[in-house]
Amino acid sequence: MNQFDLEVGQVFSASPSDPDEAKPETVELSLIEYGAQVLQDEAEAILRIKDRLAPSFEHAIELLVECSGKVVVTGMGKSGHIATKIAATFASTGTPAFFVHPAELRHGDFGMLDSRDLVIALSSSGETQEIKLVLEPIKRTGLKLIALTGNMQSTLARYADVVLDVSVDKEACPLNLAPTSSTTAALAMGDALAMTLMAVKGIAPEDFARSHPGGSLGQKLITVESIMRSGVDVPIVSLNAAYEAVLEEITAKKLGFTAVCEDDGKLRGVITDGDLRRSISKYRESVFEKCARDIMTTSPKTISSQSLAVEALKLMEKYSIADLLIVDHATRPVGLIDLKDLLRAGVI
Repeated sequence: MNQFDLEVGQVFSASPSDPDEAKPETVELSLIEYGAQVLQDEAEAILRIKDRLAPSFEHAIELLVECSGKVVVTGMGKSGHIATKIAATFASTGTPAFFVHPAELRHGDFGMLDSRDLVIALSSSGETQEIKLVLEPIKRTGLKLIALTGNMQSTLARYADVVLDVSVDKEACPLNLAPTSSTTAALAMGDALAMTLMAVKGIAPEDFARSHPGGSLGQKLITVESIMRSGVDVPIVSLNAAYEAVLEEITAKKLGFTAVCEDDGKLRGVITDGDLRRSISKYRESVFEKCARDIMTTSPKTISSQSLAVEALKLMEKYSIADLLIVDHATRPVGLIDLKDLLRAGVI
């Protein structure tokens, strides 16, 4: 064993509830082997609760779908930390939710709840004193209660409308004491609830973006519609617009291009500064006799207003263009977006 190996001299095979009978074993593991064993134990804990999913999970989803108020998640100690993360996951995926400490519920925070809400309570033993003391008030208020517990015969399980079994065979702790596998299992079950509910509700990328207005997630989920320019800011000329009119529109809008549309508003092409220069070289003295249809570039690149801004950026980078027209279902220009808009929105 080298300096980086561990000699684990207290690996208990007996249950921590019966410490007198615990018999230490000496196991020599490298650091990598030790870390791998922890991950293996926790992964197995998740797979075991997956195999135990029952109709109670479907019932829990039904209650969450029917909930017209908020999802209130509570737990004590390590379970409380897991409950906080579960509440945050619900909130970020379209379900109003927050964490409340069970002790605070007994000292005024019940005023934050009403009968439309739903409570998710976490307790591995199901006998945590702080949790037990709020069960009666929860039921008196008429709140539905979903329990995540490792003890299906516990007080928490008896009070709950739905009980989800998150029990584990052992903790990923050499003493079988520190909450590790059990907290991982509870967290995974919370994620399963939140993600399943998200799918049932049909949460779309734009819905997710509204919950993540800042940071990289928000930037990736910004839609074109939320940052595009529209109305009079969009340069447009008709197919028969004279050369001078095209020049005036491009100059007035200061974007270096204009859309060319039919009388019904359908997009037929674009004219850029480059198209103007090329037309002068091609037609020379007769260039002022030409109209928009003679000098436009057909089949311009476009995107819909519901597309993500990052998709617009990819399209602009692919074709080396600085501006992109946004069109509706009838290919009528309804807006435009350029690199400066993407930069201001934080997409670039």
